[in-house]
Amino acid sequence: MSSTLRPAVVLFGALTVICGLVYPLAVSGIGAVAFPAQAGGSIVESGGKPVGSILIGQSFSSPKYFWGRPSATGPMPNNAAGSGGSNLGPTNPALGDAVKGRIEALRAADPGNSAPVPVDLVTASGSGLDPEISVAAAQYQLRRVAAARQLDPARVGALIEAQRQNQVLGFFGEARVNVLALNLALDAESAHTR
Repeated sequence: MSSTLRPAVVLFGALTVICGLVYPLAVSGIGAVAFPAQAGGSIVESGGKPVGSILIGQSFSSPKYFWGRPSATGPMPNNAAGSGGSNLGPTNPALGDAVKGRIEALRAADPGNSAPVPVDLVTASGSGLDPEISVAAAQYQLRRVAAARQLDPARVGALIEAQRQNQVLGFFGEARVNVLALNLALDAESAHTR
C-alpha cells in the first residue's frame, strides 16, 4: 500500500505546486511584462481618477452621452463578474418584447430621428459586456448628443471618426467605436468649447 501511496502523494504535491503556483505566476508575470495595460484591466483615467475599463461596457443614460449596447449581465448591468448573454433565442417572445421596448426608448430620447435603429443598440452581445458599438450606432445617436451638448453635429461626427476602429486585419468584424473613449473625447470637446 505504501509503495503506491507515496508516489501518488508526491505526484499530487508536485502537480499542485506546478499547476497551482508556478504556472499561474509565470503566466501573470509574462502578461504583466508583455501586456501591462491589459493585465492591469485596461483602466482608463480622467482627471487622475479611474473612470472605467476600455474592455468592459458601461451604462450611459444621459442624452449628452453616446449609449452602448444593452447588457444582459445580472444582477446589475455591465457586471464583469456575471458575464454572459441572456440566452434568449431569436424566436423567444421575451427577446422581441425587450427589443421593442429598447426601440421605443431610443425613439423617445430622439423623437425626430426616423432612421432605422442599428441592431447593436437594441440587442446585447454574447458576453453582455461589449464596450463597443458599430459606427452606424454612433452615427444614429449623433444628432441627439450634439443637440444635448449644443455642439455642431459635424464636430461630433469628427469625434466619431477620430475614435473609429477599423476591421481587424481589414476583414474581421466591422468598424466600431469604443463608447467610453468616445464619451471621454466628447467631454474633452465640450470643455474646450465653453
